[in-house]
Amino acid sequence: MAPKVHTFEEVARHNKKEDCWLIISGKVYNVTPFLEEHPGGDEVLLTSTEKDATNDFEDVGHSDDAKVTMQQFYVGEIDESTLPSNKKYTPPPTAASTANRDSGSSSKILLFILPLLILGLAIVLRLYSKKE
Repeated sequence: MAPKVHTFEEVARHNKKEDCWLIISGKVYNVTPFLEEHPGGDEVLLTSTEKDATNDFEDVGHSDDAKVTMQQFYVGEIDESTLPSNKKYTPPPTAASTANRDSGSSSKILLFILPLLILGLAIVLRLYSKKE
């Protein structure tokens, strides 16, 4: 029998302690019965709902026993065409480059003027102290 294929929207609705499904490596797992037993606590699993939790799962480095245990919670496959795309925010290049140029030029001016001001102040204090 072919595994049931779930849409992302369908799986995302299962995001509560009473009904928790996860997407890991293209497979869908109903981990609700495992929430109380999970060594990392139920909150770890609940924060992995409503997204592809593959990276979360692999970053922890689960044991082979954990991978075998999760098979009992398997409920089907995810329709990957329904997964949201991972878009990264890229700031507009003109705004960032202008900000970097402005802060860079003012710090260069400060590096040049500050030692001159200190030197001038030292000379004035030296002359003033000689007169007295």
